[in-house]
Amino acid sequence: MTVLSFLAALVFIVAAMSIIMAVAWLIEKRTGNSGWIDVTWTFGVGATAVAAALLPFGQGPLERRLVVAAMALAWALRLGLHIAGRTRGITDDARYAKLRQDWGADASWQMFRFLQIQAAASVPLALGIVLAAHRPEPLGWQDMLGFLVFIAGWAGGAIADRQLAAFVADKAKRGPICDVGLWRYSRHPNYFFECVLWASFAVMALAWSGYPFGWFALLAPAFMTLLLTRISGIPPLEDHMLRKHGAVFAAYQARTSAFIPWPPGRTGA
Repeated sequence: MTVLSFLAALVFIVAAMSIIMAVAWLIEKRTGNSGWIDVTWTFGVGATAVAAALLPFGQGPLERRLVVAAMALAWALRLGLHIAGRTRGITDDARYAKLRQDWGADASWQMFRFLQIQAAASVPLALGIVLAAHRPEPLGWQDMLGFLVFIAGWAGGAIADRQLAAFVADKAKRGPICDVGLWRYSRHPNYFFECVLWASFAVMALAWSGYPFGWFALLAPAFMTLLLTRISGIPPLEDHMLRKHGAVFAAYQARTSAFIPWPPGRTGA
């Protein structure tokens, strides 16, 4: 991959994600359900990454590009369909609803601006997939390691989401807070395994020599971890849960790790 092809891939990703998040803004305005924003984002990142992985931006062999594109597609389909199913059962997403309330009369423009920032923040994620796809080496042990990391993250996220869905659907559940299965060890196991999954592309992209662009793939898991733990994931979701459930959720915070799965009672919020 040359500097020119790297810049071409970057421009492609930036333009595609900007358009996709403009579409997400239009869908949110038309439906009034901001939950569709995350659905559009997930499928949009997946589609952009798959296209950029398959386009000739570098010298990655075809089998590598196909494997990485399939991984990106598997991520987008699982997560996108899960969020879509959840969104069909709600009238709005509490996090985005709170933002609209805070923005007041300027909410529409501020939402558009916020989603364009979200588009920009998505660039390192799609770029990590592209850099893994275009590493100019045949598939080998490093790729197998990356694939195993991907499977761990993909399966862990699927299990966490299924456990939460089963808890919500259980009429005989004890209390309003899911603290069974993986949720006993982490308040956000789905977020944790999402970050594990994104680390897989960095593992596959890194090369000690001959491919300096591969090191930029480390931005993918770093940005995802930052987004979920500090910006759009844990902070607004836990603020909502505290407002809704008060002391019950505060007790769950006190005994359960926020992110990394850990035995309960041994760590604070």
